[in-house]
Amino acid sequence: CLVDRGYCVVTGGLGGVMEAASRGAQSSLKWRPGAVVGVLPGHDPTAANPYVDLVLPTGMDLARNMVVAHTDALVAIGGGAGTLSEIALGWQLHRLLLAFRVDGWSGRLADSRIDDRVRYADIGDDRVYGVDDVVEAVQMLDDLLPLYQRRHRGVPK
Repeated sequence: CLVDRGYCVVTGGLGGVMEAASRGAQSSLKWRPGAVVGVLPGHDPTAANPYVDLVLPTGMDLARNMVVAHTDALVAIGGGAGTLSEIALGWQLHRLLLAFRVDGWSGRLADSRIDDRVRYADIGDDRVYGVDDVVEAVQMLDDLLPLYQRRHRGVPK
């Protein structure tokens, strides 16, 4: 679990995969208050799943995906258009991207590049890294996150 390694888990705070990730994070023996963050699209904090510690009701609707994409790394599991937008935003923001090889956008984009831009000149195989299980995802996160520290500084002119 990510929380076991000292990471916080940030999701969209709602149901489905977001709730499962939140539940798993909160079940960690190393869980601490605030380790599970839900960035909600609406204004109502009660819309968060019951496993979210810190509820951020943004009122931003779809634009809240930009907030989620500002995390240090994104781990995509399946997903529809919202997941696709988070992956695309994460790519443009130079974030580490991990994608489970399952149905949905994560599986379609796993092991590929989103476009031809050079995000990191010193990482020749920069891509959306495909993973098959949680153990592999956590190991890749531990190994690769130190390499992915560049921050977006605006659209190039």
